[in-house]
Amino acid sequence: MRLVIVGNGVAGITTARGVVERDPSAEVVVYSAEPFPYYPRPRLIDLLAGQVTPEQMPFYPESWYQERKIQTFLGQRVTKVLPAEHRLLLGDGSSVIYDQLVLATGARAWVPPIPGCTLGGVYTLRTLHDALALREGIRRSRHAVVLGGGLLGLDTAGALRANGIGVTVVELLPRLLPRQLDEEGAGLLQRLIEARGIEVITGDSCAAIEGADHVQAVRLRSDRVIATDMVVISAGVRPNVDLAQEAGLACGRGIVVDARLRTSDPDIYAVGDAAEFNGVVWGIIPAALAQAQVAAAQITGDSQATYQDIVPSTTLKVTGIDVTSVGEAIAKGDGLVEVRHVDPAAGVYHKLALRDGRVVGAIVIGDRSKVRLVNQLIAQKSDVSAHVEAWRRHGLDLSALQVAANREMRAR
Repeated sequence: MRLVIVGNGVAGITTARGVVERDPSAEVVVYSAEPFPYYPRPRLIDLLAGQVTPEQMPFYPESWYQERKIQTFLGQRVTKVLPAEHRLLLGDGSSVIYDQLVLATGARAWVPPIPGCTLGGVYTLRTLHDALALREGIRRSRHAVVLGGGLLGLDTAGALRANGIGVTVVELLPRLLPRQLDEEGAGLLQRLIEARGIEVITGDSCAAIEGADHVQAVRLRSDRVIATDMVVISAGVRPNVDLAQEAGLACGRGIVVDARLRTSDPDIYAVGDAAEFNGVVWGIIPAALAQAQVAAAQITGDSQATYQDIVPSTTLKVTGIDVTSVGEAIAKGDGLVEVRHVDPAAGVYHKLALRDGRVVGAIVIGDRSKVRLVNQLIAQKSDVSAHVEAWRRHGLDLSALQVAANREMRAR
């Protein structure tokens, strides 16, 4: 069986690893338009912050691929998929045959049509090439404006600040991390970020990037003008579906797949940031890993393996601050009950969202030690109704709940 994988991000390489582990006789070939071996995208932030070097970016040494007989062709773009012929056309004019194909084509940074977005000094951050260019730009800059207060935007702001330059974050919506945090949690996070020397502007957006050949200022819709010599646009991503669309595969926002991760062609799978399941494109690493594992099982003959949507979970350090958002953390109504613990002086915020006494969502800021407990409560659909009245009177106490959970585990 000859498996060809297009894309060598986390989804593509995890699929390749899963296939050769299950079937060492499989011929696995990976094509990537990027000239770099697989690297975890979160490490781009570490590279910007000076915590790793470009040489430390690859996740696996070359010997890892050789030992598993995974063939990789880097800097080789796939230009066309011909499903009827089970054949791919490559950028150098050659073609390759496949028995089964995995599209792990990922996503690209989206740049809104902002006047001045093509000026020198305007960057996005999605690939190692982007990070290397941005790192060079930092050396010539004194101030940066980050457009977007989402996960990547805030992490980028922190990395820029670690280089000693001034940073301003501009977020269109009224709060930071609007998909992960409620108003109270976002307010605390903003104060913590500002205490680290990063200016945060919410409820405003960029009207134009100004300058002759290079950025000189950002003009906001509020008419405020921010003098700057660098702009990083962090406005989200768009799945790379061009290959799939041109091949006639069903596509929505992403490449539509079923529970087996198959596309509308039974010999073609899609995984990761390019895949759409049940109308959703998650664009997060846990989903990419789960999809890759199912695809690998299916490709090697395990027809019982199916994909189920994950509980959305984000745990990261935002400019050095631990932030976790799990499940229905910001949902409203539908019988939801919320309980909280807030300690602004310590930079700590805990929140549980309950339905019928069971934990369905949580936010934890500034206290990583409680993340494992929160994930267990949600995964096990734990009934904590016996604690709710006390929490309403005295505030959420995850430490006491941790003790009770440990006692219960020992009793088992």
